[in-house]
Amino acid sequence: MIYSDPAIFEEEKEKIFKKVWMLAIHESEVANANDFRTYQHPGGTPLVIVRGEDMKIRTFYNICTHRGNLLVYEPSGNAKKLVCIFHQWAFDAKGNCVDIPRGKAGYQERVSESDVGLKEVRTEVGYGGFVWVNLDDSCGPLSEHIGSSLDYMLPELEAEPLEVLWYYQATLRTNFKLIHDTNSEFYHDYLHYHNRITGMLDSKSGYFQRKYTAFPNGHASVGSMNVSYDAYTGSGHSKLGWPKLPTNGWKLVDLFPCITFNLRTSVLRIDSYIPLGPDHVILEFRILGLKSDTPEIRQQREKDAATIWSPFGRNLHEDLLASSGQGIAMAKGSDPMYVLHAREEDLTIHDEVGMRHYLEEWSKRMGRSSSDPMHQATAPKQQTTVPKPQTKDVAQTV
Repeated sequence: MIYSDPAIFEEEKEKIFKKVWMLAIHESEVANANDFRTYQHPGGTPLVIVRGEDMKIRTFYNICTHRGNLLVYEPSGNAKKLVCIFHQWAFDAKGNCVDIPRGKAGYQERVSESDVGLKEVRTEVGYGGFVWVNLDDSCGPLSEHIGSSLDYMLPELEAEPLEVLWYYQATLRTNFKLIHDTNSEFYHDYLHYHNRITGMLDSKSGYFQRKYTAFPNGHASVGSMNVSYDAYTGSGHSKLGWPKLPTNGWKLVDLFPCITFNLRTSVLRIDSYIPLGPDHVILEFRILGLKSDTPEIRQQREKDAATIWSPFGRNLHEDLLASSGQGIAMAKGSDPMYVLHAREEDLTIHDEVGMRHYLEEWSKRMGRSSSDPMHQATAPKQQTTVPKPQTKDVAQTV
């Protein structure tokens, strides 16, 4: 049910997506003063992100304060004023209303420009120059949500300024949590011939020795390994690396509820999801390199990324095929109505602790048990006697 029920999805929007920090864009997508970029927030709200002439990045509801029209239609651009097509109301990069056509004639003294500025959204830039937004005005700082989960990758993220090389989307008829499940366990590497050949079958790669580390708020990281690209005939993968990452290294951090940082040898890939319904989700993919790259190095990074992560690469389409296949099979009304999360391998790479840890956070925020979602969770009764020792529960001990 948690993967297919419409009512549960609407509850997720209110209790999760409208309450947590979401990665919206990278700062390089609004590099210059007056650049803007639109973002469809998973909570259901359209936003527009703007860099002002003071070079500060701000986020606003992409809704004109006059008659509720969508203010910005283009996905990106540069404009000194954001002008609503409906009645030509105009706003600056700080959200101030700067022009109401025939305002005095129509509103006399009852409405002024200072009354109708755009509603601003909590915004922070960090962890490699990414722009994070939160619809909850009373939320805590971004650092409180991330905690130490990205410390593992921070040296690489902050070694040099980053820049988006590619941006592309995929639309799947599946539930966003099924995509997360795939990203958070590597037992699915049997799906990828490329991964089996370049890591799983190499006893020296450290593949099976990698372990999950779980963090508060549902986040988790996966230990590094050495990727043996030469084992894949015709790979053509370069020796280009990434500052502070070991040669042919690979690091991955998964952030609740739907963001993945994936750094592999010479390229950083960011996955973020925009759920539109219980069985409809847009995946956003960003491929990043270094702002200091020469044209030749940038071309090589793009070639390395294309080998495994482009829409025609070795891995990406296989992940999407598996997640969409689950969505088809688990459509509302299908049978059976459960999935099995039962692998325990001492928190190593084929353990499914990543999924269990994620669903533990999901259950806490939703007030429901992920394994029995029809029953609302209740506060535990006060213990009157010393409880007996319990059997090992990975989700509780991570």
